[in-house]
Amino acid sequence: MKTQSLFIPVLGLALAGASGLVHAEKAPPPPQAGKAHAAPADLPPPLSPEKAVKAGLDYLLSQQHDNGGWGQGGGWRQNVEDQQGRGARVEGDQVKDPPDLGNTCVSLMALLRAGHSPVGGGHQEAAQKAFKFICAEVDKADVDSLFVTSVRDTQLQSKIGTYVDTFLAAWVLSELKGHVDDKDEPRRAALLDKVIQKMERHQEGDGSFAGNQGWAAVLSQGLCSKAFNRAAQNGAKVSQSALDKDQGQNIAGVDLQQGFTAAAAAPAPGKPSDAGISIYRESSKLGGLMENSRTNAIRRGKAEKVLEQPDAPAEEKAKAKADLEKIANDDAARDAAAKSVLSRLADERYVAGFGNNGGEEFLSYMNLAEMMHEKGGEDWKKWRESMIQTLTTAQNADGSWSGHHCITGRTFCTSTALLTLTVERLSAPKAVEVTTN
Repeated sequence: MKTQSLFIPVLGLALAGASGLVHAEKAPPPPQAGKAHAAPADLPPPLSPEKAVKAGLDYLLSQQHDNGGWGQGGGWRQNVEDQQGRGARVEGDQVKDPPDLGNTCVSLMALLRAGHSPVGGGHQEAAQKAFKFICAEVDKADVDSLFVTSVRDTQLQSKIGTYVDTFLAAWVLSELKGHVDDKDEPRRAALLDKVIQKMERHQEGDGSFAGNQGWAAVLSQGLCSKAFNRAAQNGAKVSQSALDKDQGQNIAGVDLQQGFTAAAAAPAPGKPSDAGISIYRESSKLGGLMENSRTNAIRRGKAEKVLEQPDAPAEEKAKAKADLEKIANDDAARDAAAKSVLSRLADERYVAGFGNNGGEEFLSYMNLAEMMHEKGGEDWKKWRESMIQTLTTAQNADGSWSGHHCITGRTFCTSTALLTLTVERLSAPKAVEVTTN
């Protein structure tokens, strides 16, 4: 079944993949001037947002395996056992599609945001099974490496980063706080600590991770930012050092006057690639900047209280002042980045990303929807209406969303589309104090 292209496809892009198991994608042909693509005739009429969400959730639930996990939902895989060691792509009806950690994490996130958790909602049983699957996978992972899964051949890993499963696991385990049975809470917290410790141990000085390669690995770096910050906001043990390094890679390339600059478009060799597509890079980094701002809330309050105390030691006052200056700089970078992105949202070619449906686009829309929802006002209303039209007119008859390039699997595309449509149900946990090691 065909799906609709999103907005107007971009003009020809010269895309260079990273090394390893990364393959460039062929860009779709440019449209005729002034003409948008019409919806394919075999797509059903668009549903209302509420019915679209229900249909999408019904599709996801129908695809859950007995062990609680989700597979890709079809599409190609990367054959890492290719005899020549080239990691050739495998396609066709016989491609294996076992449940994997990354797709299970994002599916559970979609359920959580829609109000279905291991302890509540109409799909409590499915959410509990998914939680157990995730716990089992993370539990058996080694302590030393950055991996949390033994699967090495997924679309997610190939396209948006080798360690995407790790970052997704940290994110969903963070969001599950308060949404699991009391007897399961110690296990959830311990496994989250395990994943965060892995991430901190392998985080480099510039906030990136060696070997996190992929066609658009900047998107998994954005998920890392979300994971670190949401974990901290939910009371996990996250060091200020890890948060600062993560924030540093998000601020890099943001001019306080101009926002995102062209100079930041080309990543350094070995650093997360953005596939030459601005919306991937900018939505990921802006998402990280927004999350950091939420995490900074208690840090700001604590520093302000120190400065209000006449008898506070001079050393504490100096530190508090430095903290507030850094937070102010972080906020300025966030505002400049947001202004820069807002100025481009009317550009259909910018919003179209690669030019048609792909999991990378859906994830970018989720990041932007979270930012726009927090901003509110007329800009949010316009963006919300455009996303409703974009997503509901691209939904398949079975309730799923699928991709035409790169991440084509219906599980990830459907889950991230749902996370975009349900962004108004997003709750921001109250920030708590983070460790300072």
